[in-house]
Amino acid sequence: MQNIVILGSTGSIGESALKLLKDFPREFKVLGLSTRANVELLAKQVKLFNPEYVSINDLAAVVRFKKLLKGRSNVKVYEGMDGLLAMLEDKRIDRVLLAISGAQALLPLLKIIRQGKIVALANKEALVACGELVMQEARKFKSLIIPVDSEQSAIWQCLRGQESRYLNKIYLTASGGPLKDKSAAALKKITVKEVLKHPRWKMGKKITVDSATLMNKGLEVIEAMHLFKVKAQNIEVVIHPEAIIHSMVEFRDKVILAQLSDTDMRFPIQYAFTYPERMANNLKPVDFFKLKSLNFAAPDMKKFPCLGLAYTAAQDAGTMPCVLNAANEICVDCFLRGKLKFLGIPQVVEKVLTRHKNFLHPDLPQILEADNWARCEAKKIIGG
Repeated sequence: MQNIVILGSTGSIGESALKLLKDFPREFKVLGLSTRANVELLAKQVKLFNPEYVSINDLAAVVRFKKLLKGRSNVKVYEGMDGLLAMLEDKRIDRVLLAISGAQALLPLLKIIRQGKIVALANKEALVACGELVMQEARKFKSLIIPVDSEQSAIWQCLRGQESRYLNKIYLTASGGPLKDKSAAALKKITVKEVLKHPRWKMGKKITVDSATLMNKGLEVIEAMHLFKVKAQNIEVVIHPEAIIHSMVEFRDKVILAQLSDTDMRFPIQYAFTYPERMANNLKPVDFFKLKSLNFAAPDMKKFPCLGLAYTAAQDAGTMPCVLNAANEICVDCFLRGKLKFLGIPQVVEKVLTRHKNFLHPDLPQILEADNWARCEAKKIIGG
């Protein structure tokens, strides 16, 4: 039996993971859970899975959580980021699902890696901001990073058993998001409600907005560069509305391998939990006889400039990807709160990038400094 810790258990990925683990009670034990502040859902998860400990980032929410458990004393509560990092020191942990959103996952990711544990990585922002350092640490401490994003998992599976020197190109597929068929004029008046209505995936608000701007795919390009040691020019984004092919790899003999499955995050989550094995499940397989067609198109970078900005940041390297990600997080938050128009997201991100003095091969303090600077700069632009 493997001991599992889920960071971000109250988010969409965390909920999908727990739903999956209910089917494998003999194979996995849920040792720990974490949330930022959704202690109402966390309390329900504790009652269902009986973990030994939990971590709550919002200190005010800790009081609410303890009241919800009505004095249940067998669950240890860790508080804040320091508590979360302390929780991860448990040597019994076998695998950690890192499903915390945003750059705040960086410190927990480094902590897990330095413990030499297996990371099921469902956060892309940490690798975008700090990919060079993260991968160096993973090699140093012999920590295995298994991607959980459906696209990165697909690539990882297609490359299994293949020599990296044979890889020619990666095709990252994208559904196109909820706005792919909207005109450029319509995007000027688009609402938060329209943006959050994704045609294929049920995801959190932040990643759904990123899907609509195609920034999510840009972040995945940078993530794939680090995970698979490829250059940005060898990663091509392909719009695939059906989202059945989750990504493809092309080898130097021009043979392409693809990974296909239904649009259910439990597929890549299970693979990350069970690797190197493949275990039977009750998930729905692809029904080829019901598929009418599979369509592909090039992304419209003029209508969705965030993807182009991400490619530029990827090629510039250094602290530019970190700045791209940080500025985007602020813009998305402001958009969701009605403080910024949809088309304002790429405009602000571009302004922040042009104002940044890039540092190549940054250390962790420089990355954290660049992250903080970009957030402040984006807020200044939006506020002004």
